[in-house]
This record gives sequence, C-alpha cells and structure tokens, in this order.
Amino acid sequence: MSSVFSGDETAPFFGFLGAASALVFSCMGAAYGTAKSGVGVASMGVMRPELVMKSIVPVVMAGVLGIYGLIIAVIISTGINPKAKPYYLFDGYAHLSSGLACGLAGLAAGMAIGIVGDAGVRANAQQPKLFVGMILILIFAEALALYGLIVGIILSSRAGQSRAD
Repeated sequence: MSSVFSGDETAPFFGFLGAASALVFSCMGAAYGTAKSGVGVASMGVMRPELVMKSIVPVVMAGVLGIYGLIIAVIISTGINPKAKPYYLFDGYAHLSSGLACGLAGLAAGMAIGIVGDAGVRANAQQPKLFVGMILILIFAEALALYGLIVGIILSSRAGQSRAD
C-alpha cells in the first residue's frame, strides 16, 4: 500500500457517486419531462398545428434540468483529487449530498414539468387564455430544480473544510 495518499481510502467513492447521481437523476427528470410534454405537443399539434412552436416551451424547460446536473457533476468531479490534497469522508459525503440534492430536485422538477406541460399544451389548444397560467406553473416547477442546484453548490463548497490542513 502506498503512503502517498492521505485521507480516507473510500471517500472518493462517495464523491464520485454524488457526481453520478447528480447527472443521472437530473437527466432522468429531463428525459421524463421532455417525453411527457412532447407527447402533449404532438397530440395538440394534430388539432392546432399553428400552436406547435408556442407549445414547445415545456420541452425546452425540461431540457435545462440536465444542464443543472451536469454543472454539479463537473464541480464535484473537479473537487476530487486525493493525490493533490487529502480527501476525507466528510468531503465524500459533502459531494454525495450535493449530487443527491441537485439530482433528486431535478427529477422532481422534471416530473412536474412533464405533467404540467402535457396537460397545459392540450388545454392551451382549446383555450388560449391558459397559456400564461401554464408558463407560470412551469416556472415554479423549474424553480424546484434551481433550488437543488443552489443547495448542491453550497454543499459541494463545504468539501475540503473538514480539517485544518
């Protein structure tokens, strides 16, 4: 066993698990939101094809969720370098919680965007006055993922503060 590594041997596992969970869960939310609202756009496009481009907003908002997970995954993975600086279990757990916060918030937001987007674009085809209400609900659903991103950034910034080196 090499004495070059200082820190906890299993800590990087938890850090990389956090990076993976941020990306995977956020992309699952983005995929669900895109698929669910895309079905609504396709169904609505049969009745009112002139509203398709206006109704693509939920699909775009769902796609942004994957970017949130990518941002946190990059932040976490760049913070894991046990050869340059000791990496302790505290750091691994901070990165794990960061990834889970962002990823699960992105998953929940994607489910909300998908359900609201599907029902919203169909309802908008029948009553155009519902468009602003649908957009407001989508913004609040997207804000859930943004909260997860902010908490994830704060938690990942705590890594490296476990001991005075």
